[in-house]
Amino acid sequence: MNKNYYSLGLMSGTSMDGVDVSIIKSDGDIEFKGIFNKYFEYNDDFTKKILKIRDKINNSKDLELYEKELNNIEKEITLFHSKVTNEAIKETNSNIDIIGFHGQTIFHNAKEKVSKQLGDGNLLSQETQKKVVYDFRQNDIKNGGDGAPLTPIFHQLISNKYKIKQPNIFVNIGGIANFTYLGLSNISLNKFKNWYAGDLCLGNCLIDQWIRKKSKKFFDKDGNIAKSGKINNNKLKKALKNYKPKKERSLDIKDFDLSFAKGLSLKDGAATLTEYTAQILAYHLITKTLNNIKIILCGGGRKNKFLVKKIKKKIPHPILLIDNYGIKGDFVESQAFGYLAIRSFLKLPISFPKTTGCKKACTGGVLVKNY
Repeated sequence: MNKNYYSLGLMSGTSMDGVDVSIIKSDGDIEFKGIFNKYFEYNDDFTKKILKIRDKINNSKDLELYEKELNNIEKEITLFHSKVTNEAIKETNSNIDIIGFHGQTIFHNAKEKVSKQLGDGNLLSQETQKKVVYDFRQNDIKNGGDGAPLTPIFHQLISNKYKIKQPNIFVNIGGIANFTYLGLSNISLNKFKNWYAGDLCLGNCLIDQWIRKKSKKFFDKDGNIAKSGKINNNKLKKALKNYKPKKERSLDIKDFDLSFAKGLSLKDGAATLTEYTAQILAYHLITKTLNNIKIILCGGGRKNKFLVKKIKKKIPHPILLIDNYGIKGDFVESQAFGYLAIRSFLKLPISFPKTTGCKKACTGGVLVKNY
Protein backbone atom coordinates (compact mmCIF):
# COMPACT_ATOMS: atom_id res chain seq x y z
CA MET A 1 0.00 0.00 0.00
CA ASN A 2 1.37 3.43 -0.97
CA LYS A 3 1.95 6.12 1.65
CA ASN A 4 -0.80 8.71 2.01
CA TYR A 5 -0.05 12.41 2.30
CA TYR A 6 -2.09 15.32 3.61
CA SER A 7 -2.07 18.07 1.01
CA LEU A 8 -3.64 21.53 0.97
CA GLY A 9 -4.69 22.78 -2.46
CA LEU A 10 -5.18 26.46 -3.33
CA MET A 11 -7.05 27.76 -6.35
CA SER A 12 -8.03 31.23 -7.54
CA GLY A 13 -9.83 31.27 -10.88
CA THR A 14 -10.43 33.78 -13.65
CA SER A 15 -13.20 35.52 -11.67
CA MET A 16 -10.44 36.68 -9.30
CA ASP A 17 -12.88 37.04 -6.43
CA GLY A 18 -11.22 34.81 -3.84
CA VAL A 19 -9.40 31.58 -3.02
CA ASP A 20 -10.72 28.03 -2.72
CA VAL A 21 -8.89 25.99 -0.08
CA SER A 22 -9.09 22.20 0.14
CA ILE A 23 -7.33 19.66 2.31
CA ILE A 24 -7.13 16.14 0.92
CA LYS A 25 -5.56 12.83 1.85
CA SER A 26 -4.08 10.86 -1.05
CA ASP A 27 -1.25 8.60 -2.15
CA GLY A 28 -0.95 10.63 -5.36
CA ASP A 29 -2.23 7.61 -7.24
CA ILE A 30 -5.62 5.96 -6.77
CA GLU A 31 -6.38 6.77 -3.11
CA PHE A 32 -8.23 10.00 -2.35
CA LYS A 33 -10.29 11.47 0.46
CA GLY A 34 -11.57 15.03 0.84
CA ILE A 35 -10.99 16.44 4.33
CA PHE A 36 -11.83 20.16 4.24
CA ASN A 37 -13.14 22.75 1.77
CA LYS A 38 -13.66 26.47 2.27
CA TYR A 39 -13.89 29.60 0.14
CA PHE A 40 -12.11 32.78 1.26
CA GLU A 41 -13.34 35.90 -0.52
CA TYR A 42 -11.20 38.84 -1.63
CA ASN A 43 -12.65 42.22 -0.75
CA ASP A 44 -14.06 44.10 -3.74
CA ASP A 45 -11.19 46.58 -3.89
CA PHE A 46 -8.62 43.81 -4.11
CA THR A 47 -10.57 42.01 -6.85
CA LYS A 48 -10.75 45.26 -8.81
CA LYS A 49 -7.02 45.76 -8.32
CA ILE A 50 -6.17 42.33 -9.74
CA LEU A 51 -8.62 42.73 -12.62
CA LYS A 52 -7.12 46.13 -13.43
CA ILE A 53 -3.59 44.75 -13.83
CA ARG A 54 -4.85 41.72 -15.77
CA ASP A 55 -6.59 44.01 -18.22
CA LYS A 56 -3.25 45.75 -18.87
CA ILE A 57 -1.52 42.49 -19.88
CA ASN A 58 -2.41 41.98 -23.53
CA ASN A 59 0.79 40.24 -24.67
CA SER A 60 3.93 38.68 -23.21
CA LYS A 61 5.88 41.96 -23.56
CA ASP A 62 3.45 43.58 -21.13
CA LEU A 63 4.68 41.16 -18.46
CA GLU A 64 8.02 42.98 -18.61
CA LEU A 65 6.48 46.43 -19.00
CA TYR A 66 4.42 46.04 -15.83
CA GLU A 67 6.91 43.85 -13.94
CA LYS A 68 7.15 46.10 -10.86
CA GLU A 69 3.39 46.38 -10.51
CA LEU A 70 3.01 42.61 -11.01
CA ASN A 71 5.65 41.89 -8.36
CA ASN A 72 3.86 44.10 -5.86
CA ILE A 73 0.47 42.51 -6.39
CA GLU A 74 2.04 39.03 -6.45
CA LYS A 75 3.24 39.66 -2.91
CA GLU A 76 -0.25 40.73 -1.82
CA ILE A 77 -1.81 37.68 -3.45
CA THR A 78 0.72 35.36 -1.81
CA LEU A 79 0.21 36.89 1.64
CA PHE A 80 -3.56 36.44 1.27
CA HIS A 81 -3.00 32.79 0.34
CA SER A 82 -0.71 32.30 3.33
CA LYS A 83 -3.29 33.88 5.65
CA VAL A 84 -6.12 31.60 4.51
CA THR A 85 -3.82 28.57 4.49
CA ASN A 86 -2.87 29.13 8.11
CA GLU A 87 -6.53 29.68 9.00
CA ALA A 88 -7.52 26.39 7.35
CA ILE A 89 -4.73 24.49 9.10
CA LYS A 90 -5.66 26.01 12.45
CA GLU A 91 -9.37 25.32 11.93
CA THR A 92 -8.79 21.65 11.11
CA ASN A 93 -5.69 21.07 13.24
CA SER A 94 -4.26 19.24 10.23
CA ASN A 95 -0.67 18.16 9.85
CA ILE A 96 -0.11 19.22 6.25
CA ASP A 97 2.71 17.52 4.35
CA ILE A 98 2.60 19.74 1.26
CA ILE A 99 0.77 22.68 -0.29
CA GLY A 100 -0.30 22.86 -3.93
CA PHE A 101 -0.26 26.56 -4.92
CA HIS A 102 -1.81 27.28 -8.32
CA GLY A 103 -1.49 31.06 -8.09
CA GLN A 104 -3.48 33.67 -9.99
CA THR A 105 -3.32 33.33 -13.77
CA ILE A 106 -2.62 36.75 -15.23
CA PHE A 107 -1.73 35.78 -18.82
CA HIS A 108 -1.84 32.60 -20.89
CA ASN A 109 -0.91 32.29 -24.56
CA ALA A 110 -0.58 28.81 -26.02
CA LYS A 111 0.91 30.07 -29.30
CA GLU A 112 3.74 31.88 -27.54
CA LYS A 113 4.10 29.09 -24.95
CA VAL A 114 3.78 31.64 -22.16
CA SER A 115 1.71 31.10 -19.02
CA LYS A 116 2.06 33.41 -16.03
CA GLN A 117 0.56 32.73 -12.61
CA LEU A 118 1.13 35.26 -9.84
CA GLY A 119 2.26 33.50 -6.67
CA ASP A 120 5.56 33.40 -4.77
CA GLY A 121 6.11 29.82 -3.63
CA ASN A 122 9.15 30.72 -1.52
CA LEU A 123 7.21 33.39 0.38
CA LEU A 124 4.24 31.07 0.90
CA SER A 125 6.55 28.36 2.25
CA GLN A 126 8.16 30.85 4.63
CA GLU A 127 4.83 32.18 5.87
CA THR A 128 3.22 28.76 6.37
CA GLN A 129 6.30 26.76 7.35
CA LYS A 130 5.28 24.08 4.87
CA LYS A 131 6.67 22.55 1.68
CA VAL A 132 5.07 24.18 -1.35
CA VAL A 133 4.69 23.07 -4.95
CA TYR A 134 3.93 25.92 -7.34
CA ASP A 135 4.53 27.01 -10.96
CA PHE A 136 2.82 23.85 -12.21
CA ARG A 137 2.72 24.72 -15.90
CA GLN A 138 6.28 25.54 -16.95
CA ASN A 139 7.70 22.00 -17.20
CA ASP A 140 4.82 20.98 -19.43
CA ILE A 141 5.53 23.98 -21.68
CA LYS A 142 9.23 23.05 -21.80
CA ASN A 143 8.14 19.59 -22.97
CA GLY A 144 6.11 20.99 -25.85
CA GLY A 145 2.76 21.28 -24.08
CA ASP A 146 0.43 24.25 -23.74
CA GLY A 147 0.60 24.29 -19.94
CA ALA A 148 -3.13 23.51 -19.59
CA PRO A 149 -5.44 21.89 -18.74
CA LEU A 150 -3.90 20.09 -15.75
CA THR A 151 -7.03 18.73 -14.05
CA PRO A 152 -7.79 15.73 -16.35
CA ILE A 153 -5.91 13.19 -14.24
CA PHE A 154 -7.90 14.33 -11.19
CA HIS A 155 -11.13 14.03 -13.17
CA GLN A 156 -10.09 10.44 -13.88
CA LEU A 157 -9.45 9.84 -10.18
CA ILE A 158 -12.84 11.12 -9.00
CA SER A 159 -14.62 9.41 -11.88
CA ASN A 160 -13.24 6.12 -10.58
CA LYS A 161 -13.78 6.92 -6.89
CA TYR A 162 -17.39 7.94 -7.30
CA LYS A 163 -18.07 5.17 -9.81
CA ILE A 164 -19.17 7.49 -12.60
CA LYS A 165 -19.75 5.25 -15.57
CA GLN A 166 -17.24 5.67 -18.39
CA PRO A 167 -17.00 6.86 -21.06
CA ASN A 168 -18.02 10.31 -19.86
CA ILE A 169 -16.93 13.89 -20.35
CA PHE A 170 -16.16 16.40 -17.60
CA VAL A 171 -16.81 19.99 -18.70
CA ASN A 172 -15.42 22.74 -16.51
CA ILE A 173 -17.04 26.12 -17.21
CA GLY A 174 -14.76 28.80 -15.84
CA GLY A 175 -13.74 31.93 -17.72
CA ILE A 176 -12.75 29.43 -20.39
CA ALA A 177 -14.57 26.11 -20.76
CA ASN A 178 -12.35 23.02 -20.82
CA PHE A 179 -13.14 19.33 -21.03
CA THR A 180 -11.82 15.90 -20.14
CA TYR A 181 -13.11 12.96 -22.17
CA LEU A 182 -12.63 9.73 -20.23
CA GLY A 183 -12.57 6.34 -21.84
CA LEU A 184 -11.40 3.25 -19.99
CA SER A 185 -8.09 3.81 -18.20
CA ASN A 186 -5.90 2.86 -15.25
CA ILE A 187 -4.20 5.65 -13.31
CA SER A 188 -1.98 3.36 -11.28
CA LEU A 189 -0.42 1.82 -14.37
CA ASN A 190 -0.38 5.17 -16.21
CA LYS A 191 -2.39 3.55 -18.98
CA PHE A 192 -4.91 5.93 -20.47
CA LYS A 193 -6.93 4.45 -23.30
CA ASN A 194 -9.10 6.71 -25.41
CA TRP A 195 -8.91 9.80 -23.23
CA TYR A 196 -8.17 13.34 -24.25
CA ALA A 197 -8.64 16.88 -22.97
CA GLY A 198 -8.27 20.52 -23.84
CA ASP A 199 -10.00 23.87 -23.81
CA LEU A 200 -13.32 24.02 -25.65
CA CYS A 201 -14.12 27.69 -26.08
CA LEU A 202 -15.24 30.64 -24.02
CA GLY A 203 -17.01 29.99 -20.74
CA ASN A 204 -18.09 32.78 -18.41
CA CYS A 205 -15.54 35.33 -19.59
CA LEU A 206 -17.67 37.56 -21.83
CA ILE A 207 -20.70 37.44 -19.54
CA ASP A 208 -18.54 38.35 -16.53
CA GLN A 209 -16.78 41.15 -18.41
CA TRP A 210 -20.12 42.61 -19.46
CA ILE A 211 -21.55 42.52 -15.95
CA ARG A 212 -18.44 44.22 -14.53
CA LYS A 213 -18.51 46.82 -17.28
CA LYS A 214 -22.19 47.72 -16.98
CA SER A 215 -22.82 47.30 -13.23
CA LYS A 216 -21.13 47.10 -9.84
CA LYS A 217 -21.48 43.32 -9.77
CA PHE A 218 -18.77 40.85 -10.76
CA PHE A 219 -20.97 38.16 -12.33
CA ASP A 220 -24.58 37.34 -13.20
CA LYS A 221 -25.82 35.27 -10.25
CA ASP A 222 -27.97 32.37 -11.50
CA GLY A 223 -28.19 34.19 -14.85
CA ASN A 224 -30.98 36.39 -13.46
CA ILE A 225 -29.83 39.55 -15.24
CA ALA A 226 -29.69 37.77 -18.59
CA LYS A 227 -33.05 36.14 -17.90
CA SER A 228 -34.66 39.56 -17.49
CA GLY A 229 -33.21 40.91 -20.75
CA LYS A 230 -34.05 40.51 -24.43
CA ILE A 231 -31.71 38.93 -26.99
CA ASN A 232 -30.66 41.24 -29.81
CA ASN A 233 -30.95 38.74 -32.66
CA ASN A 234 -29.25 40.93 -35.25
CA LYS A 235 -26.11 41.32 -33.17
CA LEU A 236 -26.23 37.67 -32.13
CA LYS A 237 -26.51 36.34 -35.70
CA LYS A 238 -23.66 38.54 -36.89
CA ALA A 239 -21.42 37.50 -33.99
CA LEU A 240 -22.13 33.80 -34.52
CA LYS A 241 -21.48 34.16 -38.25
CA ASN A 242 -18.10 35.77 -37.51
CA TYR A 243 -17.14 33.20 -34.87
CA LYS A 244 -14.17 31.07 -35.83
CA PRO A 245 -13.15 28.22 -33.50
CA LYS A 246 -9.62 28.56 -32.17
CA LYS A 247 -7.24 25.82 -33.26
CA GLU A 248 -5.15 25.95 -30.11
CA ARG A 249 -5.59 23.26 -27.48
CA SER A 250 -5.34 25.91 -24.76
CA LEU A 251 -7.09 29.30 -24.70
CA ASP A 252 -7.13 32.56 -22.76
CA ILE A 253 -10.05 34.86 -21.98
CA LYS A 254 -8.45 37.53 -24.17
CA ASP A 255 -9.00 35.29 -27.19
CA PHE A 256 -12.65 36.43 -27.07
CA ASP A 257 -14.21 39.84 -27.63
CA LEU A 258 -17.53 41.27 -26.46
CA SER A 259 -17.47 44.40 -28.63
CA PHE A 260 -20.37 43.08 -30.72
CA ALA A 261 -22.66 43.80 -27.74
CA LYS A 262 -21.73 47.48 -27.68
CA GLY A 263 -24.71 49.79 -27.32
CA LEU A 264 -26.94 47.28 -25.53
CA SER A 265 -28.38 47.76 -22.06
CA LEU A 266 -27.06 45.74 -19.11
CA LYS A 267 -29.93 43.24 -19.30
CA ASP A 268 -30.12 42.92 -23.09
CA GLY A 269 -26.35 42.62 -23.38
CA ALA A 270 -26.32 39.90 -20.73
CA ALA A 271 -29.14 38.06 -22.51
CA THR A 272 -27.39 38.28 -25.88
CA LEU A 273 -23.99 37.22 -24.51
CA THR A 274 -25.50 34.34 -22.58
CA GLU A 275 -27.25 33.03 -25.71
CA TYR A 276 -24.00 33.50 -27.68
CA THR A 277 -22.04 31.57 -25.04
CA ALA A 278 -24.63 28.78 -24.87
CA GLN A 279 -24.68 28.31 -28.65
CA ILE A 280 -20.90 28.17 -28.94
CA LEU A 281 -20.57 25.81 -25.98
CA ALA A 282 -23.26 23.55 -27.42
CA TYR A 283 -21.54 23.53 -30.82
CA HIS A 284 -18.21 22.48 -29.31
CA LEU A 285 -19.75 19.89 -27.01
CA ILE A 286 -21.55 18.23 -29.91
CA THR A 287 -18.36 18.09 -31.96
CA LYS A 288 -16.36 16.62 -29.05
CA THR A 289 -18.76 13.91 -27.91
CA LEU A 290 -20.85 11.04 -29.12
CA ASN A 291 -24.57 10.82 -28.52
CA ASN A 292 -25.73 9.65 -25.08
CA ILE A 293 -22.32 10.13 -23.44
CA LYS A 294 -22.91 11.73 -20.07
CA ILE A 295 -21.66 15.30 -19.63
CA ILE A 296 -20.70 16.29 -16.07
CA LEU A 297 -20.59 20.04 -15.48
CA CYS A 298 -17.99 21.55 -13.13
CA GLY A 299 -16.78 25.07 -12.45
CA GLY A 300 -18.51 28.32 -11.54
CA GLY A 301 -20.48 28.37 -14.79
CA ARG A 302 -22.51 25.38 -13.67
CA LYS A 303 -24.17 27.75 -11.16
CA ASN A 304 -25.52 29.96 -13.93
CA LYS A 305 -28.87 28.18 -14.08
CA PHE A 306 -30.07 30.19 -17.06
CA LEU A 307 -26.95 29.33 -19.09
CA VAL A 308 -27.09 25.64 -18.17
CA LYS A 309 -30.78 25.46 -19.08
CA LYS A 310 -29.99 26.89 -22.50
CA ILE A 311 -27.15 24.42 -23.08
CA LYS A 312 -29.36 21.49 -22.13
CA LYS A 313 -31.91 22.48 -24.74
CA LYS A 314 -29.31 22.59 -27.49
CA ILE A 315 -27.52 19.25 -27.23
CA PRO A 316 -28.65 15.59 -27.32
CA HIS A 317 -26.66 14.50 -24.27
CA PRO A 318 -27.58 13.82 -20.66
CA ILE A 319 -26.11 16.68 -18.60
CA LEU A 320 -25.60 16.47 -14.84
CA LEU A 321 -23.94 18.73 -12.32
CA ILE A 322 -20.93 17.18 -10.62
CA ASP A 323 -22.66 17.89 -7.30
CA ASN A 324 -25.20 15.16 -8.16
CA TYR A 325 -22.50 12.60 -7.37
CA GLY A 326 -21.83 13.89 -3.87
CA ILE A 327 -18.78 15.82 -5.07
CA LYS A 328 -18.32 19.39 -3.85
CA GLY A 329 -18.40 21.13 -7.19
CA ASP A 330 -16.92 24.41 -5.99
CA PHE A 331 -13.71 22.72 -4.88
CA VAL A 332 -12.80 20.32 -7.67
CA GLU A 333 -9.87 22.46 -8.82
CA SER A 334 -8.49 23.24 -5.36
CA GLN A 335 -8.65 19.52 -4.55
CA ALA A 336 -7.02 18.82 -7.91
CA PHE A 337 -4.01 21.01 -7.13
CA GLY A 338 -3.65 19.35 -3.75
CA TYR A 339 -3.53 16.04 -5.61
CA LEU A 340 -1.15 17.34 -8.29
CA ALA A 341 1.19 18.63 -5.57
CA ILE A 342 1.51 15.11 -4.20
CA ARG A 343 2.15 13.71 -7.66
CA SER A 344 4.74 16.40 -8.27
CA PHE A 345 6.44 15.60 -4.96
CA LEU A 346 6.55 11.93 -5.99
CA LYS A 347 7.75 12.90 -9.49
CA LEU A 348 4.70 11.31 -11.10
CA PRO A 349 3.30 12.70 -14.37
CA ILE A 350 0.64 15.40 -14.19
CA SER A 351 0.32 16.17 -17.91
CA PHE A 352 0.09 13.95 -20.96
CA PRO A 353 0.28 14.18 -24.75
CA LYS A 354 -3.51 13.91 -25.08
CA THR A 355 -4.25 16.53 -22.42
CA THR A 356 -1.78 19.37 -22.94
CA GLY A 357 -0.04 18.30 -26.14
CA CYS A 358 3.30 17.66 -24.43
CA LYS A 359 5.74 15.30 -26.19
CA LYS A 360 5.57 12.70 -23.42
CA ALA A 361 3.94 12.31 -20.02
CA CYS A 362 5.75 14.57 -17.58
CA THR A 363 5.62 15.82 -14.03
CA GLY A 364 5.48 19.50 -13.21
CA GLY A 365 5.69 22.07 -10.45
CA VAL A 366 8.54 23.53 -8.42
CA LEU A 367 9.06 22.21 -4.89
CA VAL A 368 10.31 24.68 -2.29
CA LYS A 369 11.05 24.49 1.44
CA ASN A 370 11.87 27.95 2.76
CA TYR A 371 11.90 27.57 6.58
